[in-house]
Amino acid sequence: MQDQDLAEPVVRDRRADNLGYFSWAAARRRPDAVALIDLSREPAAEVTYGVLDERLDRFAALTERLGLRPGDRLAMAVGNRFEFIEVMYGAMRSGVVPVPLNTKLGADNLDYVVRDAGCVAAVVEPSTSPHVVHVIEAMPMRARLGLGAVPSGWLDYEAELKATRARFEPPALPANHPAFQPYTSGSTGRPKGVVLTHAGQLWWIRTCQRFWPLRESDRALTAVPLYHKNAMAGAVKTVLHAGASTVILPNFEPRRFLEALSRYRCTYTGGVPAVFTLLLQEKDLLAKLDFSALKGIKIGSAPTARELQHAVEAAFGAPVGESYGLTEGGPVMIGPPIDGRRVPKGSCGVAWPEGEVKLVAADGTESPDYGELWVKNPGVTPGYYNLPEVNRVRLVDGWLRTGDLFSRDADGFFYFRGRTDDMFNSGGENIYPLEVEDLLLKHPDVADVSVVPMPHAVKGEVPVALVVKRAGAAVTETDLRNYALGHGPAYAHPRRVFFTDALPLNGAAKTDRIAVKAAVRSLLGDEVLGQREAQ
Repeated sequence: MQDQDLAEPVVRDRRADNLGYFSWAAARRRPDAVALIDLSREPAAEVTYGVLDERLDRFAALTERLGLRPGDRLAMAVGNRFEFIEVMYGAMRSGVVPVPLNTKLGADNLDYVVRDAGCVAAVVEPSTSPHVVHVIEAMPMRARLGLGAVPSGWLDYEAELKATRARFEPPALPANHPAFQPYTSGSTGRPKGVVLTHAGQLWWIRTCQRFWPLRESDRALTAVPLYHKNAMAGAVKTVLHAGASTVILPNFEPRRFLEALSRYRCTYTGGVPAVFTLLLQEKDLLAKLDFSALKGIKIGSAPTARELQHAVEAAFGAPVGESYGLTEGGPVMIGPPIDGRRVPKGSCGVAWPEGEVKLVAADGTESPDYGELWVKNPGVTPGYYNLPEVNRVRLVDGWLRTGDLFSRDADGFFYFRGRTDDMFNSGGENIYPLEVEDLLLKHPDVADVSVVPMPHAVKGEVPVALVVKRAGAAVTETDLRNYALGHGPAYAHPRRVFFTDALPLNGAAKTDRIAVKAAVRSLLGDEVLGQREAQ
């Protein structure tokens, strides 16, 4: 007993509990190994683990120098470049909570997100969005840092980083301290802040590495926006935690994507179904480029046709899987079984070895084979930011109600069947009809409108609008499509606009969406939306 009393106390390294140090072990072990290959510039920038670790420390120290404290929210609008990684994870090292902005959002929603989160500072690459600079400048901030063309009065990001010390000692953070706060669209049409904790995200990374490990020789390729949770999860966190590397494209362009996949001998990649539909059109490159390093491809964020999966496997010579996850849920609770069983096409996999999942029928009872997916694991959000009423509905005794409908077969494989609400997915982007309707109703010539999803040859589904004009208005379909493109996210603009004298109503005097869909199908006739893109 006396020896134990005199023994040195065990001090846990604060880095072990901080998501911002996900690359720390690799940096110590292999500082000269390449972590990131950034193709957003010429020549491409190869960032080693040692350099990345130092720049993360510099940014953490910079937040402290600028007066930011643990728990403060930092707005960030940075494109696909290695600086996105160092801002996001450098902030986490200091306990600051990054709020990655979806730069495709319109000004109203960007303004809402930054105000709702209470952001006190910002890092902005002005070229990412025409709206974001104006939104940030309109708010009181302790600091505004800019990459590239720096607006007047803003701090130059790179100069400030170089002027800051190269080492940072992380603060002690409580286990439930928020790591970052992405925003995802909600059933009300407003984005919802999803609080994700250091402990929960580290649990998820370690679970992945234990059951489906990556090797240091692996290399991922990503072209989807890094502010999307699936890019951060699949191409950044798990890859760099394993000491592997990631190739970052500034955007998705089919031919450049294929060339990078081959040139850099990437072993893994992924994307939404629309990405692979477009890649399959590049038959000349598919025939001549070498993809033999590929070990696997993941297609997710939208339902994936089995025919597409088979075609991608044939083109690339690598197994294709359908992934499932949601920002609030960890993000992934279902995946390939650890016993080596092959996942049937159309299935996302089986329940993970850790965490819990269940299917709940419409009457609230647990179902063995069909219902809304409920999940419980350490990575689940502790709550939506500033939304206590939503939390009471969506979070029940530690369970998250996902709003996603699944079936489960006798072998335990899950199949996504749709949503419990009106939301639909278009090329990987979640769209709520109400958002598009609210936008179109701001046009002075629109009296009423209903938006419904219609099949699209590339994006799965796209919005189509049925509009009632104001009396005497001469507005055209082209006018309204251009209005939506100019005032909202491009992915949510209606691909067709039809006009009617009145919207059909149901018995409750509400717009009958079933009748609207039927009317739109009739108006479309034999037209196949997106057919030219698919050819």
